[in-house]
Amino acid sequence: MSGLIGKKIGMTSIFDENGKNIPCTVIEAGPCIVTQVRTEEVDGYSAVQLGFDDATEKSATKADLGHAKKAGTSVKRKIVEFKGFDAEYKLGDAITVEHFAEGEFVDVAGTSKGKGFQGVVKRHGFGGVGQATHGQHNRLRAPGSIGAASYPARVFKGMKMAGRMGGDTVKVQNLRVLKVVTEKNLLVVKGCVPGHKNAYVIIRK
Repeated sequence: MSGLIGKKIGMTSIFDENGKNIPCTVIEAGPCIVTQVRTEEVDGYSAVQLGFDDATEKSATKADLGHAKKAGTSVKRKIVEFKGFDAEYKLGDAITVEHFAEGEFVDVAGTSKGKGFQGVVKRHGFGGVGQATHGQHNRLRAPGSIGAASYPARVFKGMKMAGRMGGDTVKVQNLRVLKVVTEKNLLVVKGCVPGHKNAYVIIRK
């Protein structure tokens, strides 16, 4: 699946031709620079490695500097490999948001917002006690029994319990492209995508 690396700008809404208000997300997609071309002969598979968002040379390693110098570009903060490009690309080529067209559907993957240590009601959707009846004091959001007795005398792996929530890789599929703003490298897709503002996302079609 070919695609681009982008940065989530934020959410807004636009009106369609029927006057319906559509929630949408604005993504800065590209321009991405080709930093390496994988081939069947050398690497055993075909892919294009893209870099996005310039980084300072002071924060880069010598390996990163050499890798960028070979491609004739600056050091990039985010590097991702993509397969399935129709066109042939060389080192240093730029791929812009024009790779996408209005009306097509894309998949967007990113890292969800971290929410810290959360209880079972927020993390897993437990119902809690519901009503504070029958002398309930502080059990409204407690997990209740976790099912262990003298047999099996242990807690099974994967038991839904409280713990750290968020910070996972999440992919949202089949988001329709509502608008492509080529002069500002912006992509407007219907619905929401994972991550905070200015978070990196991977857009595939």
